[in-house]
Amino acid sequence: MTNELIQQRKAWSVLIVSTLAFTVCFMVWMMFGVIGIPIKKMLDLNATQFGLLMAMPVLTGSLVRVPLGIWTDRYGGRIVMALLMVATVPAIWLMSYATAYWQFLVIGLFVGLAGGSFSVGTPYVARWFPKKQQGMAMGVYGAGNSGSAVNKFIAPLILVAFGWALVPQVYAAIMAGTVVVFWLFSYSAPSHLVTSRVSFRDQLKALKDPVVLKYCQYYSIVFGGYVALALWMVQYYIGEYGLDIRVAALLAACFSLPGGVLRAMGGVLSDKYGAHAVTWWVLWVSWICLFLLSYPQTEFTIATVTGPQTFVLGLNVYMFTAIMFVLGIAFAFGKASVFKYIADDYPHNIGAISGIVGLAGGLGGFVLPILFGALVDLTGIRSSAFMLMYGVVWVSLIWMYWTEVRKTSVMGRPHPESALQA
Repeated sequence: MTNELIQQRKAWSVLIVSTLAFTVCFMVWMMFGVIGIPIKKMLDLNATQFGLLMAMPVLTGSLVRVPLGIWTDRYGGRIVMALLMVATVPAIWLMSYATAYWQFLVIGLFVGLAGGSFSVGTPYVARWFPKKQQGMAMGVYGAGNSGSAVNKFIAPLILVAFGWALVPQVYAAIMAGTVVVFWLFSYSAPSHLVTSRVSFRDQLKALKDPVVLKYCQYYSIVFGGYVALALWMVQYYIGEYGLDIRVAALLAACFSLPGGVLRAMGGVLSDKYGAHAVTWWVLWVSWICLFLLSYPQTEFTIATVTGPQTFVLGLNVYMFTAIMFVLGIAFAFGKASVFKYIADDYPHNIGAISGIVGLAGGLGGFVLPILFGALVDLTGIRSSAFMLMYGVVWVSLIWMYWTEVRKTSVMGRPHPESALQA
């Protein structure tokens, strides 16, 4: 067996077990999206408190992304990923014994370490593949976001049958088993490590790069928005449409599942058409979907020649779910395309840059659920969550137009200025 074939087999083994590990980590990270509902009822929380409860794991998972990305560059993804997963097991198990609001918040911070796995696995798997396949590799790994949908399939079944407290115990056992599988079938490559001449301070200098900040803005939508909505949707379906938690979780998975699984396809499209073109169209599709989702359930009465008539305007549960499905696909493609930008522009510093961009996306996932809850408490309108995200997408569209679209071709069409210069 040639050395090249051996390396290919190792690369695919690393990609498969890393994707499995990330799926489990994401499942754990999104746990409050389901078990938070009975906890909210048990503790009598308002919408803002509930948003904070769901957001606490996201905060930790965001803050640790930069150091984890840097450590991955320096020590290798295999050891960092394994230690990270091991560190989360005790906290996941302890979640089932919490009884007070502050206890859930504190334990949620430690459970949130699982969310940092993204900035470990992304550079880890990318370096095992040639540049022309890195978008695909990172997209396949990023499909582990589907752990959010897995959570919506598994957690409601356990919750209804045995109560919410068993969910963390089952998840702790799954995480422990995943650590063993990951360690047995993953590999290390010394050539993938950043040399010791690169200092911690040098890597953090990327925070001053305006291009990195722009990618942070994009990712705060496609990933931060995805995380926030994945956490928020089950209770939204229950409150807006009066559904049972199992049905609500199943419909919410129509957003979470494509938002995770199709990330791999987004990586392939980014390899073929370029990160810029894919991201541009992702933002426009998201803008249209969020515009439609923002419209609240409305009743209005008009005077007619035959007397007053009342009309009801708003999305029914089927139309709402269909639009959320499309939005999930758009976010999936966008998450892959943003990291294709990073692989293209920062090939020797993927870990640190992905950690920084991942931090921005994670912070978006932390802030948005809290703002969703605050807006509901303030306005009483559930769709205000989508109104907020609609405004955020506007910012990215304008930013991208002024910095990229005016200078770059979209889907192979040459820009007029480029043709004149040629």
